[in-house]
Amino acid sequence: MSRLLLGVSGGIAAYKALETARLATRQGHSVRVIQTPTSQRFVGRASFAAITGAPVLAGEFDPDPARGAYPGEPVPERAPISHLALVERAEAFLIAPASANTLAKLAHGHADNLLTTAALAAACPVLVAPAMNDRMYRHPATQANLDTLAERGVTVIAPGEGELASHGEHGVGRLPEPADLLAIWEQAARGSGAWSGVRVMVTAGGTQEPIDSVRFIGNRSSGRMGYALAERAAARGATVVLVAANVKLPDPPGVSVVPVRTAAEMKLACEAHASSSDVVLMAAAVADFRPVSPAASKLKKDRGVPLLELEPTEDVLSDLSAHRLPGQVMVGFAAEHGEQAIDYGRSKLERKQLDLIVVNDIARTDIGFDTRKNEVTLIRRDGLEETIPRADKSQVADRILDEAQRLRATTHGEDDGAARTASVGATTP
Repeated sequence: MSRLLLGVSGGIAAYKALETARLATRQGHSVRVIQTPTSQRFVGRASFAAITGAPVLAGEFDPDPARGAYPGEPVPERAPISHLALVERAEAFLIAPASANTLAKLAHGHADNLLTTAALAAACPVLVAPAMNDRMYRHPATQANLDTLAERGVTVIAPGEGELASHGEHGVGRLPEPADLLAIWEQAARGSGAWSGVRVMVTAGGTQEPIDSVRFIGNRSSGRMGYALAERAAARGATVVLVAANVKLPDPPGVSVVPVRTAAEMKLACEAHASSSDVVLMAAAVADFRPVSPAASKLKKDRGVPLLELEPTEDVLSDLSAHRLPGQVMVGFAAEHGEQAIDYGRSKLERKQLDLIVVNDIARTDIGFDTRKNEVTLIRRDGLEETIPRADKSQVADRILDEAQRLRATTHGEDDGAARTASVGATTP
């Protein structure tokens, strides 16, 4: 996890900064916050302190009880210079909301408060998320300031369009949603890490095999696990393509989504993208069977009960495993039912020649299909097993990605420090 610094300037959108900080800490990041004096008129220091578990600074002469440390770190013996310590240890500095006044100060190198002073001292990636009235945002001075910051390497997160703070006004100037801000913030922090430049393909959801023009054979997979994997991989700096089978979830930020319906369509999409991907995470639940001859129109009840003849669908994971690239790490997912789940997982590990398999028991109603939480067991080819206790699927996804990274490093080696290719295949809710 990363050390993230959040700067909050004055504006009604400061409430979204509070939620962004909450989401970041929920993901396990260590977060510190710097506020401008004006921002405290919208959200008080105590709110950010309660969420991050760390003191919030607003002035250059504010004492810092944590002495520049981030949550979870030991407090140094000596007190550092406040405007240098927090940003010196930060892996990414996000200023959200960034008011027109703060943007002007940053563009012209002013250092009249702790936030702008810290920005001048930042060696880590700096990101600004403008939020203001649309007329202020479109003003040539604001646009020129944003251009100046972008030319200097600052990441400008474009505002959204919609209702503004002023009653009845609509336009460009809304601060992006907290989840989107966090994804970009995380990606900046991870940009120089092991996943930077890694191309990832993820599959998610459940395929649907048509019986007639309205009915199909399918499963209860919501796609949440696959979407969590895609989102967390993107947050680590990877370039992610998500092949989504019948998923009704918002697209993860920064991820290219390819919709498919059937197992045959998924196979074609995987073949198209896997060959150019460094990491393949197949978290989709692919149907094992499909009707041999689906009806072109709707089958009518008054014509009797139809006899369905089934045939096997394509085994996408086996096909990818058979054509694995040199140096690939293959990881499978197994959604199994009941007491034999682990045994079935071990069998699949051997049968499909995988390096790792992730097993979850779909007999439980509190994890797996169409829930926000999961509990899985990781089984490696060397026989070691590890249970990841019940947690949010995003946290489970992070642990799976950690293990995939470990396998790349230890199984195939990384002489030059670059990440080796990994493929992860799956069938999971």
